Amino acid sequence: MFKISPIQSKEEQQRFAAACGATSRDGLFAYGMTDADSGEIMGFSQFEIEGDLGIITDLCPAVGTDDYEAMFILGRQTMNFIDLCGAHTARAISGAGESRLLHAIGFREDGAGWLCDMTGYFDGHCDGHAVELK
Repeated sequence: MFKISPIQSKEEQQRFAAACGATSRDGLFAYGMTDADSGEIMGFSQFEIEGDLGIITDLCPAVGTDDYEAMFILGRQTMNFIDLCGAHTARAISGAGESRLLHAIGFREDGAGWLCDMTGYFDGHCDGHAVELK
């Protein structure tokens, strides 16, 4: 099992970013994912919200780990928070995460990175947004 929590301090954000091979970015929101038993870092997401657009800059596992399903859930949790803040469109910058993962959580390449219309994603009906985990 794992636990996903919002990161509350700059130091904690830097620690998670370093463990996941990312760069901590001041002023951005972040989530950290840890093993529920050991507390070991498993993953990290970093993002910002600009009006009606959420921008994911990082969605990455801890260096040396590979838990696709856990990363899928971290990605969707990040998107859900963005959606709850009123931004129903999300962009993942190029290189934000593994292409296969970004595609599975709902993003499509658009030439400038990855884009996702989250309208209806989190209202309990899926609105045809079902994805297949591969």
